[in-house]
Amino acid sequence: MQSKGAIKLLAILLAIACIYQLSFTFKARNVEKNAARYAAAFEPGEQAVMEQYYLDSVQNQPVYNLGFKAFTYKEVKEKEINLGLDLKGGMNVMLEVQVEDVIKALAGDSAKDPAFQQAIDSANEALRKGSNDYIGEFVKAYREASGGAPLAALFVSPDRKDITPNSSDADVEKILRKETDDAIGASFNILRSRIDHFGVTQPNIQRLPNSHRILVELPGVKEPERVRKLLQGTASLEFWTTYNANEVLPALSRADQLIRTQFAEEIGPDGETETAVAETATADGETETVVAETAGNGAEGLIAEVGTADAAAEQPEAIASRFDRAQNPLFALLNPDYAGGAVVGAASAADTATINRYLRIDAVRDLLPADVVFKWGIKGDPAMEGRFQLYAIKVDTPDGKAPLDGSVVTDARETYAERGAEAKVSMSMNSVGVQEWGRLTGDNIGRCIAIVLDGYVYSAPVVRQKIEGGNSEISGGFTIQEAKDLANVLKSGKVPAPARIIQDTVVGPSLGQESINAGMLSFLLAFILVLLYMGLYYKTAGWMSDIALISNVFLLMGVLVSFGAVLTLPGIAGIVLTMGMAVDANVIIYERIKEELRGGKGLALSIKDGFSNAYSAIIDGNVTTLITGIVLFVFGNGPVQGFATTLIIGILTSLFCSIFITRLLIEWIVGKWGRISFSRKWSENLLYNVHFDFIGKRKAAYIFALAVILVSIVSFFVRGLNMGAEFTGGRAYVVRFDHPVSAEDVRQNLDKSFASYADAANVSFEVKQYGNENQMRIVTQYKYDDTSDEATTEVDEILYNSLRGLYQYDITFDNFRNTQEDVNGIVTADKIGPSIAKDMTRSAILAVLFSLLAIGLYITFRFKKWQWATGATAALAFNALLVIGIFSLLYGLLPFNLEVNQAFIAAILTIIGYSINDTVVVFDRIREYLKLYPKRDLKENVNNAINSTLSRTLNTSGTTLVTLLAIFFFGGETIRGFIFALLLGVVIGTLSTLFVATPIAYDLVKGQRKAAR
Repeated sequence: MQSKGAIKLLAILLAIACIYQLSFTFKARNVEKNAARYAAAFEPGEQAVMEQYYLDSVQNQPVYNLGFKAFTYKEVKEKEINLGLDLKGGMNVMLEVQVEDVIKALAGDSAKDPAFQQAIDSANEALRKGSNDYIGEFVKAYREASGGAPLAALFVSPDRKDITPNSSDADVEKILRKETDDAIGASFNILRSRIDHFGVTQPNIQRLPNSHRILVELPGVKEPERVRKLLQGTASLEFWTTYNANEVLPALSRADQLIRTQFAEEIGPDGETETAVAETATADGETETVVAETAGNGAEGLIAEVGTADAAAEQPEAIASRFDRAQNPLFALLNPDYAGGAVVGAASAADTATINRYLRIDAVRDLLPADVVFKWGIKGDPAMEGRFQLYAIKVDTPDGKAPLDGSVVTDARETYAERGAEAKVSMSMNSVGVQEWGRLTGDNIGRCIAIVLDGYVYSAPVVRQKIEGGNSEISGGFTIQEAKDLANVLKSGKVPAPARIIQDTVVGPSLGQESINAGMLSFLLAFILVLLYMGLYYKTAGWMSDIALISNVFLLMGVLVSFGAVLTLPGIAGIVLTMGMAVDANVIIYERIKEELRGGKGLALSIKDGFSNAYSAIIDGNVTTLITGIVLFVFGNGPVQGFATTLIIGILTSLFCSIFITRLLIEWIVGKWGRISFSRKWSENLLYNVHFDFIGKRKAAYIFALAVILVSIVSFFVRGLNMGAEFTGGRAYVVRFDHPVSAEDVRQNLDKSFASYADAANVSFEVKQYGNENQMRIVTQYKYDDTSDEATTEVDEILYNSLRGLYQYDITFDNFRNTQEDVNGIVTADKIGPSIAKDMTRSAILAVLFSLLAIGLYITFRFKKWQWATGATAALAFNALLVIGIFSLLYGLLPFNLEVNQAFIAAILTIIGYSINDTVVVFDRIREYLKLYPKRDLKENVNNAINSTLSRTLNTSGTTLVTLLAIFFFGGETIRGFIFALLLGVVIGTLSTLFVATPIAYDLVKGQRKAAR
C-alpha cells in the first residue's frame, strides 16, 4: 500500500481530534455531577434550583484547562454531544409568518377594496393547493380582479417613500417581498431574544430557506403552553429615558447597607417576601408584576434563584469582586465598578435573580427614586467576563408607558462609518415619531435613551444633540453582526404580522430517557453481535475488521460532535445500520482475497490484488448509498436529518476504516507472523462453487414479482395506508396512564366525548398501544386545520375529560397536558397544520423521485449502458412499492405502529440506498466477467457472477439483519415501525438484486445484442 506512513499519520491525527472533541462531553457531564452533589446538601424542594444555580455560577468560569486554552462551562457545553428532543425531551416548533397579514398591514385602509380581498382569497387558495409564491399569486390575482389597475395605489402612504403613485407593479412586488423578508428577519430576532432568556440549554433556532418559516428546538422544556404563548406574543419595542449611574448609585449604596443590617436573612430560597416587586415584560409585551422564576423551569428570569445568605457562602466561587458578601450583599453581586451612563453595575448570570429580589424589598424601594425601574441588558458582555449590565430606566410618563414605542420606526439598517470599519445603525421614523423623538432627544442631551425589547435593554446610546426629522444614527463600536442585530430589533417594532405556530412536537423527558436507554441497549447488543459474527466467520482477519469497526464508531462520534450534529434516536439507528453496512467493504475484500488464494497466488499478492479488485465495487456501492443519504438530508427534517447525518458520516468513516485501517492491521499481522487466516474450516468454502441458474428462473421471478405488486396495488385501493398526521395534518399524542389500560377502553371513552361536540361527532380518531400497556397513541384530525392555541387547548381538554376516569389516582388538567418528569399524562404531542402536511407530502415524493433519478444516472455513467440503470431502477421501484404494499396489508394487524410518516419515507430511501449497494456489487462482477471472458455466453457470465458474489451478498445481509433485529426488539417503540420497514427492505432488496434487477438488465442487454445482429 502506497503512502502507508501518511495513512498512519492521518489515522493518529483523526484519533487525537476525536478524543479532543469527545472530551468536552465527558467534562460537561463531570461538572453536572458536581452540581448534583452540591445541590444534594439542600432540601429536596430546593435541589433543582440550587443545581441550576451552581451551573449558572460557573457558566463563565474556566472548568477545563488544556494548557493552550482554558474553557468555560458555557464553552464546554457548546462543544458536547447535542442530543435531539427524542432523547432529551423538549419541544420542536415550526412557526410561519403569515404573508397575508403582512400585505394587509401594508395596505391599510386599501384592504377593504373588493379587488384586494378577492386577490387575497385567490392567493390563499393557491397556497392551500401547494403554491409557495404567495406574493406572486396575489399580484397576478389582483391584476385580474382589478382589470389591470396599478398595484401601487394600494400601498401609497405618507410614511412610505419607497412606493409612489408612479411605482410599477414590478417595483411594488419587489418591495412586498422585501417587507415580507424583513418581517421574517424581525420575527427571527424576537424569537432568538426570547429563547436566550428562557433558561434552555443548547436551543436551536433557524430560518428555513425559501420559505416564511422559522424552526425552533428547545431541549428540556416542560411547559409547552408557556412556550407557545412566549413564541407567538407580539413584540414590545420601547424607547425609555434613563437615569445616569451617579444619580442612583448613592441610593443603591444605602440600600446595600440596609440589606446587610435588616433583610439579608429574611429572603428565603423561594423568594417570597411581603415586598413590592419589580416590573417585568411578559411574552405578550404587557408589563406586569411578577416574582422572578428559575431558569431551570424555563422561566423568563435570567437564572435560578439563590438560597439564604448562609447558603450563598457555600455556593461555588463566583466572579471575583472587591466587595465582601457579608458586608456588601448587594454590591458583592452587582459590581458598581462597571457603572457608567445608564448602567449602575454588572453581575454574573447566576446572581441576577438575587439582585432582583433585593431590589423588590419595600424598604429598598423607599430609598430609590420613585420613578426608577431596573432592566437587565440582553446578554452578558464578553469584556466583563460575561456579566449582565443593569440599567436604571426612568418611568416619568403619566400613564407609566414608554414615551415612544416601536410602531413609529419605519426603517432601520446597518451601515458603515464614513471612515474606518466601524458599523453603525441608521433609523428613520414616521410623522408621529419625528415630533416626539425630537422632544425626547432634545430634553436628554448627554443622557442615554434605552432601546428595550420584551423587557431587556439592547442598547442605550448617549444623545449627542437634538435629532430633528426622525433620521438617527446609532454608533457604539458595533461589529457588522451587532449592527444587524440592533437594526432587526428596531424593525421588530413594526412587524406587521407575528409568527404563528403551524407545527409543534412535545416530547416528555421521561420518554426521552427511555429512548436513550433503549437506543444504547440496542446499540451495544448489535455492536457485540456484529463483532462476534465477523470474528467467527473470518477468524483472524475478522477480528482485525472488528478493530477497524470500533475505530469507525469512535471516529463517527468524534466527527458528529465536531460538526455540531444532533444525535437523535433515528441517528442511533443510523449508526447501528452503518455498522452493519461497514463490514460490507471488509466482506467484499475478504471474499476477493479468498478467491485469489484459491487461484494459487501467494498471500502477499492475494492481499494486494484482493484489495485493489474490491475497490470498484466498494466505491460504487457506497456512492449510491451516499446519494440517498444526501437526498434524505436535503428533503428531511428533524429526526430524519439526524438519521441522514449519521448515515452520511458513517459511510465516509467506514470507508476509511474498512479500506485503510483494516489493511494496515492485516499487513502488520503478516509482517509479524508471516500468515493470517481469512476463514475457518467450516466457512472457508461455504457457498463456493455454487451453480444456481438465476437467469433460468427469471420468468418465475417475474410472475411472482408482478403478483405481489398486484396484491399491493389492490391493497392500496381497498385498505389504503395508515397515513400519519405529518401527511394528513392533525394532532397525535402519546398518553401514559398510571396502570395498564386497553386500547378499546380508551377508544370508547374518546368516542363518547367526541360525540358530545357537535362539530366533532363525525371526526375519526385512532388509538393504538404504544410500547408498554400503560401507554396509548391517539391521533385525531379534529380541527386539524386550526393551529391556534385555543384549538389545541380544546383538544387537550377533550382528551383529559375522556381519559381522566381511566386513572387510578386523580390527575389535574395541568399535570395531564404538561410533560413533566415522572408524571403521567401526555408524554408527547405533535400538531401539524394542513399547509406543512402538504409540504411534507411534496417533499417525500420529490425525495423518492430524486433518489431514483440520481442513482439511475450514476449507474448509467459508471456502467456505460442504460440497460444496467434500467434494471437497477426497476428493482428499486419494486422494493419501495412492495414495502409500502406490506405496510398497507398489515397495518392494524401487527402489535406495533405501521404509520406512513417522515421516518417511513426515510426507511424507503434507505432501502433504496441499501438495495442499490447490493445490486452494484453484482453488476460490477458481471462487468468484470464480461471483460475477462468475452467469448462466453452472456447467460453463463451473468450466472457465474451472481454465484461468485453470493457469499458476500448473504454475509452482508446477515450482518445488517442482525443489527436491525437488535434495534427492532430492544430499540423502543418509537422507531419500531421504521426498523420493520428496513428489515423488509433488506430481505426484499437482496432478493430483488438476484431475481429482478439482474434478470431485467440481462434481458435488455440480450435484446440489444440480437437487434445489433
